[in-house]
Amino acid sequence: MNSNNKLTGKNVLITAGAQGIGESITQHFIDSGANVAIHYFSSADTADQLVDYAIGKGQKAAAISGDLTKEADANAMVEKTIEVLGGLDILINNAGSLVARRMLNEMETDFWHKVMDINMTSMMFVTRAAAPYLAKNDNSSIINLASLAGRKGGHPGSLAYATSKGAILTFTRALSTELGPKGVRVNAVAPGLILGTSFHNTHTTKESADKTTAGIPIKRAGNAADVARAVLYLVSEYDGFITGATLDINGGVYNM
Repeated sequence: MNSNNKLTGKNVLITAGAQGIGESITQHFIDSGANVAIHYFSSADTADQLVDYAIGKGQKAAAISGDLTKEADANAMVEKTIEVLGGLDILINNAGSLVARRMLNEMETDFWHKVMDINMTSMMFVTRAAAPYLAKNDNSSIINLASLAGRKGGHPGSLAYATSKGAILTFTRALSTELGPKGVRVNAVAPGLILGTSFHNTHTTKESADKTTAGIPIKRAGNAADVARAVLYLVSEYDGFITGATLDINGGVYNM
């Protein structure tokens, strides 16, 4: 891909940056000349490979493990990022999971809290820790990964996941008003059907994917690079007027 000169030398933290959409986002940032801190939970090998790739291009990079549902791990990850990169310009809140499908009558209280903690509470922990460092720079940026499920409610069994992703849309709008005066823009992206990721490989059947794809106006599913390009666009608009917005990446499928 072509280098994005606006991102050269910028310091970026990507949560869950070594698998699926996160891996593609990380790759795109490295190819654009950015320094990267790559958080991972279980994808150590890929994280290390991405670090080697970035360092080979003369950029700073670190792979940082942690369970972001734990406040201490989230804080430690941000501190390690600052230690290695020297500062923070961009935060990509990508970590999240559906975990499993549960209908309302199957919903266990512990499961509900688990999904909320993975998708929403962890995002708050990371953002709270990172915000003071982002505010030290002019025109910093945060991108939160939401989902089409946060707009439409998702497929059956997505109640907890869709609810948490809908909360991210509101979190994004509220945070943009709070951090805007500090020079930090906050936006979200809401991907639709993105095939080739562990998320859909685990939770979406081929029959379901084919049916969903048939209803997409441009007649194809998305891929991780479709999301990564949109993320890079939003963070590259340093003096831009876009904040508190959600960019829908779904091939034309939209339903409030």
